[in-house]
Amino acid sequence: MAFSLPVGITPTKRVILIAFVVGIIAGFGALLFFEGLKIGTAFFMGYLLQYTYPQEGQTVAAISQWSGPQALWLLLPIMIIGSLLTGILVTKLAPEAEGHGTDAAIKAFHGEGRIRKRVPVVKAVTSILTISTGGSAGREGPSAQISAGFGSMVADMLGLSEKERRIALTTGIGAGIGTIFKAPFGGAVLAAEVLYTRDFESDAIIPAFLASVIGYAIFGFFEGYAPIFSLGAIAWTVVQIPLFALLGVFCAAFGLLYIWLFYGSRDAFSAFFAKHRLPAYLKPVSGAVILCLIVLALALVSPDLETLGLASLGSSYGFDQLMFYSMLPLVVVLLLPFLKIVATSLTLGSGGSGGVFAPGLTIGASVGASLGLVLHLFFPALVPVETIPVFVVVGMIALFGAVANAPIAVLIMVVEMVGSITILIPAMAAVGVSQLLKGEKTIFRQQVPTKAQSGAHRGEYDRDVLSRLAVRDAMVKKDAVIAFSPQDGPAVVRSVIAETGHTGFPVLENGRLVGVITHRDVQGAGKAPGECPVLRRLMTAPPVVVHPGDTLEDALALMVGRDFDHLPVAEDGTTDLLAGFITRTDILRAYARENHAASCDTGKPGPVKKEFS
Repeated sequence: MAFSLPVGITPTKRVILIAFVVGIIAGFGALLFFEGLKIGTAFFMGYLLQYTYPQEGQTVAAISQWSGPQALWLLLPIMIIGSLLTGILVTKLAPEAEGHGTDAAIKAFHGEGRIRKRVPVVKAVTSILTISTGGSAGREGPSAQISAGFGSMVADMLGLSEKERRIALTTGIGAGIGTIFKAPFGGAVLAAEVLYTRDFESDAIIPAFLASVIGYAIFGFFEGYAPIFSLGAIAWTVVQIPLFALLGVFCAAFGLLYIWLFYGSRDAFSAFFAKHRLPAYLKPVSGAVILCLIVLALALVSPDLETLGLASLGSSYGFDQLMFYSMLPLVVVLLLPFLKIVATSLTLGSGGSGGVFAPGLTIGASVGASLGLVLHLFFPALVPVETIPVFVVVGMIALFGAVANAPIAVLIMVVEMVGSITILIPAMAAVGVSQLLKGEKTIFRQQVPTKAQSGAHRGEYDRDVLSRLAVRDAMVKKDAVIAFSPQDGPAVVRSVIAETGHTGFPVLENGRLVGVITHRDVQGAGKAPGECPVLRRLMTAPPVVVHPGDTLEDALALMVGRDFDHLPVAEDGTTDLLAGFITRTDILRAYARENHAASCDTGKPGPVKKEFS
């Protein structure tokens, strides 16, 4: 039943009400999910498997009492039961609950802004089954999808507008994640940052702040307010910053491996089951069986490798805590990044239910611990034992902050999870390097580059208008375009820029389009004594082109996606016969003209053609 908000309520009050309601629901929702995980893990791992597993936040004395299962072979039927029930529930009730829930929540935001009412419950139950029976997954994704689903329900209940609905959904993502990890600040920022690869949902940040605080207060009242992890004594110095930057390089490499194997595994499972026409609900079982057999095989080799296998199961937070205390053998720490990537790819790639955040933290933690331990062994004076936990924390941030395209949010979240702000500086260095080297790859494939590509902002950008207009309606035609030769020098381009105010030009050779040159390309080129570069060395080649029949929506999306301000227009069916030139300004002018909103003369002639040689 919907209860529309009174018309007289101001937008500010509506946002506060949304945040308040979503925060309360996220707090209790996260609490129930967390308690369900604790009960499920205690039953399957503790009671059935007789496994005294390490837990995050334990003291050194308490965590040192952990011990492996007495009958490890029982892990196989336990994982089969958990994965089979997960497969049946997901297949029969809510296919969108498969895999990592954050991506599903992001997809809902950019799409219709709706999540089916059954999804939060199915996601909670299947994630509890997956994680508590040993599947390698985390609680962030489920928390995001569960709370986003509750946000969608709130929107239905209150009769919210489409924009407010998406704010409620995004606020739910932030509140859910921030609450269950006791990281309200980072969770709120993550809600705004994780939707895009190169943008930020500013409208969601304030309501997410409010909702996260409310959810955190409720959750902490029952579970305590102490940080997730216990750090102990840590120390780092400025001279170690290059070493943390080096850690960023390793984290970028492992992050790319994580993304590649994760999606490669998902595609492989889907293709195999489709080819052989096997029941979809058996997919998670196949991944669980393979993972369990790997763990059992490792246990036969040596006790250390048995520890490695156990460390790859579940959320692995207890083993992250052991790495903070430097209590894992070096061989386990060195191999854990690889096995955790494989374990997560098998669990979630095969259709299990859970998040990628916790596995990402463990991968990053083990990469950091490996580098820290190796540096300590060879350079104990430079990297004392108190610095190793810093490498662990920084590795967490650098790896998952990069693969999630959310370096700021993950940086804040992990700082909150360990309760120490002192690691901000080395973490900033590492995650900055990792983000730059990782590039555009992402673990969340439903992210879009910017708001211009998001269905949530279709009205703001009025893509319907742009989709009705063709490039030919806005471009400057060939006869009025300034073009250069590849043999011209940058000084000639700079003089034309100063004379005309234009900042981008096509480069033609024998009448063929060979590149594009812009003010950024020639800004400092050729100014050093003895330096005489030609445009062939400076231009963007081969050029990215559009055609006269393409829509302005396509052209703008290409510009935004590639960070271009100019595009050459090629004759239909070709890529090197120039038909014209188009800029973002041309698109805006055509948009304004179509909407009868232009206040200037849209019949302004284009630039006079000049060719320089």
